[in-house]
Amino acid sequence: MSLLSYIIWNASPDIFSIGPVTLRWYGLLFALGFLLSQQILYYIYKQEGKPEKDVDTLTIYMVIATIIGARLGHVLFYEPERYLSNPIDILKIWEGGLASHGAAFGILFALWLYARKKKPGQSYLQVLDRIVILVALTGALIRFGNFFNSEIIGKPTESNSGVVFARNVSEVLKSDPIVEDVHFTTSADQLNAEDYPPIKLLIEFKAGEDSLRAAAFMNTKLYERLVYSSYVREHLYVDETLSFKLGKEDNGQYAAVVNTYAIPRHPAQLYESISCVILFAFLFWLWYRDKANLPAGRIFGIFMIVLWSLRFAYEYLKEVQVSSELDFIEKYGVNYGQLYSIPLVLVGIVVLILSFRNKKQEVNE
Repeated sequence: MSLLSYIIWNASPDIFSIGPVTLRWYGLLFALGFLLSQQILYYIYKQEGKPEKDVDTLTIYMVIATIIGARLGHVLFYEPERYLSNPIDILKIWEGGLASHGAAFGILFALWLYARKKKPGQSYLQVLDRIVILVALTGALIRFGNFFNSEIIGKPTESNSGVVFARNVSEVLKSDPIVEDVHFTTSADQLNAEDYPPIKLLIEFKAGEDSLRAAAFMNTKLYERLVYSSYVREHLYVDETLSFKLGKEDNGQYAAVVNTYAIPRHPAQLYESISCVILFAFLFWLWYRDKANLPAGRIFGIFMIVLWSLRFAYEYLKEVQVSSELDFIEKYGVNYGQLYSIPLVLVGIVVLILSFRNKKQEVNE
């Protein structure tokens, strides 16, 4: 890895706060996904001569199915023992824990309920063909929100796409009452024996803090926070040669520059987000080219195969999300996300094969 071949990501997940209410990038991008999808679906229905009022109904189905399905998917697929022993925690969505596989099953079920109304030109597969175009776009925005949250991080990498997720380190250091802020910059120093790239931390102390308290923090608490915090060890490599320089800034406040080493990781969230954007563009083009003449299930089949195959592959680049997966991975060589992706890919293959047997999409079922 070259000395400066990584990106430092230390953005706040919050946009702004008003009293106890905080607007976060993840929530904004999640909502934006549904808003954009609704407008695109209006366009699709208008082009196909279908009632635009049905879009509002579909949007409600989608929002409810996505949230409930994603939450229950995480509860049942990833941490059933934890939530079944504390059922009230299932409602605490704000604490995190949404599974895309659960959202997929929830959407498939909700759209089946919608299609039971037997609307002309809106069979189950026809509805799925249109909706998955929008799911790809929404998925891209949600994964971008995960990037803002510095969650679902990838494994360490020596590639030029490596990202140092520094926010966890900032939060650990800023938890000390005398620390005002923490900044990160790349460094041109030599690599150490482990070949981790160097990085500099600028720790700013609060106004009024004297040199003795600042020095005490740097000589004792700093090393403990950097070495013994699992949140820090994921992103920084700290050895016994940890060095720093303490001094005063122009504003009179004390600050320290710390020399240590970074652990760049695969930005797995961005890989998935970019893939979903490309998939959305391709599926939309496919629909735009043929519209009503497209065999039922063609878009849905392609979506299921491509999306969940990529998900299976990207899991090899991610860190384990929940500790309960460790024994399963050691035994079978795949994690839960990969296991749940397999049947979805198989569904896509079956539907795609069936779609090629139809020369023309049925207008009425």
